[in-house]
Amino acid sequence: MADHVAWDEILARELIEARAAQECAIAPVLHAVQDRFGYVHTRAAAMVANALNRSRAEVFGALAADRTLRRQPPLDSLIRLCLAESCRARGAEALAAFLETRYGARIDGGACLGVRIETALCLGHCDAGPNAAHDGDIFFALDPQTLDLLFAKVAAKAGAPP
Repeated sequence: MADHVAWDEILARELIEARAAQECAIAPVLHAVQDRFGYVHTRAAAMVANALNRSRAEVFGALAADRTLRRQPPLDSLIRLCLAESCRARGAEALAAFLETRYGARIDGGACLGVRIETALCLGHCDAGPNAAHDGDIFFALDPQTLDLLFAKVAAKAGAPP
């Protein structure tokens, strides 16, 4: 995954206008903005509304409804753990409990050792679950040991003590 760049209104406008013709473009445009900047700046949401000829309320509603979109720059490293039906059936809830027991890290509960664990509703690889995503990579068929290694690696990258 490419590094995020600092907020730049001109770059954001180019990004938004390049995707404005897409059908049902609000979510894809907001995700493209977040992919570039790491979050969706308030000004970007207004720009999306103007470019797509939608109300600001509609765009801000989409921004609020999609839990994967952030309105502020990310401060911590993020692991998204899939808790959709297939991954739950394959043990994702037990993995979430493992993280809470081992590190005190609660899913959707803020940062722990510089790492946030958030719910992913589906990462698209249901046959290989349970899955998690970090920094653009998807980690398949997780068990407590591999998730432990992933968490420790992300925590170290975030500056947590070993």
